[in-house]
Formats: sequence, structure tokens, C-alpha cells
Amino acid sequence: MRKRKLGMALSLVLAAGTLLGACGKSDDNKGTDTTKGGDNKAAFTVAMVTDVGGVDDKSFNQSAWEGLQEFGKQNNLEEGKKGYTYLQSTSDADYSTNLNTLARQGFNLVYGIGFLMHKAVDDIAKQQPKANFAIVDDVVEQPNVASIMFKEQEAAFLAGVAAALQTKTNHIGFIGGMKIPVIERFESGFLAGVKAAKPDVKVDVQYSGAFDKAELGQTIAAKMYSSGADIVFHAAGATGNGLFKEANDLKKKDPSREIWAIGVDRDQNDMGPDVVLTSAMKRVDVAVVDIATKAKNGDFPGGKTTTYGLHEDGVGLAPINGKADKKDEIEKAVKDWVDKIKSGDVKVPATLEELKTFSAK
Repeated sequence: MRKRKLGMALSLVLAAGTLLGACGKSDDNKGTDTTKGGDNKAAFTVAMVTDVGGVDDKSFNQSAWEGLQEFGKQNNLEEGKKGYTYLQSTSDADYSTNLNTLARQGFNLVYGIGFLMHKAVDDIAKQQPKANFAIVDDVVEQPNVASIMFKEQEAAFLAGVAAALQTKTNHIGFIGGMKIPVIERFESGFLAGVKAAKPDVKVDVQYSGAFDKAELGQTIAAKMYSSGADIVFHAAGATGNGLFKEANDLKKKDPSREIWAIGVDRDQNDMGPDVVLTSAMKRVDVAVVDIATKAKNGDFPGGKTTTYGLHEDGVGLAPINGKADKKDEIEKAVKDWVDKIKSGDVKVPATLEELKTFSAK
């Protein structure tokens, strides 16, 4: 009888030990999970869908992807389904499918990169109400969508000032992608900057109708340069790559020729160190990191629009090429205009209609 009681007591002790051990393991698991930083919550995952320009368009989509990579680096995430990734769209038919795929894979935040993705983001956000989305360059009025906008006109204005002060022929060009509000902001700001710095400069404006046709960009640029323009600014995504090719080719044929190109979205000096005067930077990367960080910290701005301008360091002008003989003059003028814009003394026009009544005085 004593043996039976002793056996039962030992069994109870072992059972209690097992329970305590299980509780101990549960506590020990805190701080060791999918994040490298040691947190009991699953890693915050983020992804993006490119527009047709592709992730390596050297411009808009690439800037967004660089932002996603930076967010991953800041948060010790790995590229892939458990960290950060992207899906590339080869046509607009891919937008909804790609957004839905990433949402179903459980990403905490999914970006739709570009104005062209408005309908797809709106549709999928309704279908996936528990998922969070963000769209760049447009406003989608859904509670689970954060809208990201920029004051592109402010960066383009500074590019216009630079072009007007550097031109020797008093003839420059602007190549747009598609005629949509975001590109109109670039055009309006650029024309206003030229007007403010040197009103007598002629500006040729032409749209390619696409963001992924480098050959069209080169054709348009060739016509502008041959007609006397010595500086051409593009706001055309991957189509603008054709501008750089034409400028580089012309410079190689005649190294003494004064010829410049102005980039967009990111510092595009790498597209031609001998021909890229500067770039109207639109810091999509900064916005991507900012919204992702807010979402990760529980402050996702769903249903709201966040706008980035000079004040927020969301737009700006890349360094002026050291080979430009007007570099010092341009830098001084740009600084003065930045101060005026930030102080509110100058409001840069965001539309061609506003440009009609614009005065920098």
C-alpha cells in the first residue's frame, strides 16, 4: 500500500514538473521568433507591385524598391515572403492579380506603385478589407489604403531654374510620359522654374504616351537636340532612358558639344556622368520607408493622404554636375528659391491652369 501511495506521489511530482517545464518554455520563447531582433511578434512584412516600367526602370519603381530594401535593412528583414519582396507587372492586367497574391500571402502592407494602379488598389482593398495597402501618386478612399502624394512641381521648378541658367541656346525640352496629373505637376513646375529664372528661354514639350518605351524617348530627344535644344528634362519613367542614350551618343560623337539631360525621381547621374546636369528627385524611397514604419508601429494612416514636398524632404534637386560651368550660380539660385518656397513666399503651380497666372515676383 505504501508503495502504491509512493508511486502516485512520484507521478504527481513528475506531472507537475512537466507542466512547470511547459510554462517555462512558453516564457523562454518571448524574444525569439521570426525577427532577428528578438521579438515575440511575427516580423512585419511588406511588399510592392511595380507598374509596367519594371523594378529596374532606373526611376520611379526602382526608387520605391530601394525604399523597401532600406526598410528591410532597418528592421533586419530578409528578402522573400517572410520579409520584403516585390512582384513585377508586365501589363496593367497584372496589377489586380499581383496585389491580390501578396495580400493572400499575408504581407502586412502592400504597395501599389503608381497612378495607373488606382482601380486595382481600390478593387482589391475592398475584396481584402483586413489587409493594408498603400498607393503612390493617387488617392484611394478606402479605410485600409494609405495614399501617398508628392509636390513634384517643387522639384521640377528647381530643375527648371537649373536648366534656364545653364542653357547656351536658350532652347530646352521637356519629355513627359502619359498625360496624367502627376506628370502635369512636373511639367507645370518645370515651366514655372524656367520662367522665373530666364523668361526668354524657349521650351519644347512633348509626351511619349508611355512609361516603358525607351525607343520613343530617344526619338523625341533626338528631334529636340537637332532642333537646337541643349538641355532636355524628362518625367517619363523608363521611357526617359532613351533620353540618356541619345545624349550620351551625341556627346561621344562630339565631346565638345554642350549637351545636357535632366533626370527624374532619383539621382540619375549614373545614367551619364558627362551629360546629366541634375535630377528632379521625388523621394518615393523616403515615403515608402515612412509609411511602412508608421504601419509597423501601429500608426498606419489608412484612409488618409500623406503629401511629401520640400518641407518633408520628400522632393528636391540632385547635386549639380561639376562639369557645368554655371554650377555655382545654379546652386546659389536653387538655395534662394528653396528658401522662398519653404517660407511660402512662392507657391509653385501644380497645373497648367495655375501656371497661367504664376508670378515669382
